[in-house]
Amino acid sequence: MKRVWLVFCVLAASCGGPDGKDLTTIGVLELIDSGTSREVRRGLLQALADGGLRDGVNVRIEVRNGRGNISEVHRLARAFVKDGVDILVPTSTQSLQAALIATPKIPIVFSSVANPYLAGAGVSATEHRPNVTGVASTAPIREGLAVVREILPGARRLGTLWTPSEMNSEYYLDLAREASADLGFDIVSVPVENPDDILLAARVLINRKIDAIYQISDNTINAAFEALARAADENAVPLFSGSLLAARSGAAAAVGWDFYAMGYKSGQLVLRVKNGENPTLIPLESMSDVRLVLNRRAAALQGVVFPGSVLKRAAEILE
Repeated sequence: MKRVWLVFCVLAASCGGPDGKDLTTIGVLELIDSGTSREVRRGLLQALADGGLRDGVNVRIEVRNGRGNISEVHRLARAFVKDGVDILVPTSTQSLQAALIATPKIPIVFSSVANPYLAGAGVSATEHRPNVTGVASTAPIREGLAVVREILPGARRLGTLWTPSEMNSEYYLDLAREASADLGFDIVSVPVENPDDILLAARVLINRKIDAIYQISDNTINAAFEALARAADENAVPLFSGSLLAARSGAAAAVGWDFYAMGYKSGQLVLRVKNGENPTLIPLESMSDVRLVLNRRAAALQGVVFPGSVLKRAAEILE
């Protein structure tokens, strides 16, 4: 059976200009469809629109999604290069790796990459590949675990799922272990291969006598976080996350970045490159506004009581 992958344009119905000629093409390369990837895309496209770019009028914007298949992401990256894309925008660690392999010349502006240096983008914010710039998404894991300690002062064993095929997931697991040692936690981890594994893996994790779950953020788990939340609710296990959107999907509390803002920040870099700036001269950027979101309903189901100090610091409290 012939496999057909959807390529879609956004901001306008047309993928070409009025006469179909010589529009600058911006290719957005996604690994998987998840809440975080959608927020990054939404922020990115809004920044481009605010900068005056209209799809099919003065720019062509194409979004291609690998549906969680890393081999497909590499194929899509190569296809973008073959099609002559002018700016490539990968929005995950795996997408950035694919873009770096696909082209040493086409400008790359990445977003939502946990550690661009491990991915091969460079060695520092100012020493990076000449065709690359972007916004790193390194999660504030230590800050998130400190909130867990504040809410659950007696907790010792924290569980998390992780995805071995994702470099960013392994990186976050290492960061969580390092921060946990300083805060008096032990980390118990269970691997998953795809979103369909999450519910079963969550039940395995809970059976390992953990006090709570602190879920590190990765593409696979973010795509099906509701399954993890269901297991936490059923077993009254406190669930925390390093991804803000997880609070809307069933985490009692989440500490992290606003991915819409991250996408918007990346979109502003795309505009600079589109307007002629050399990526070589644009330092890699990162996020700085750590936010705390609480979910009262999830907290009640999971047996979590928020101290007043945490309630006062919350940027948002979901009822």
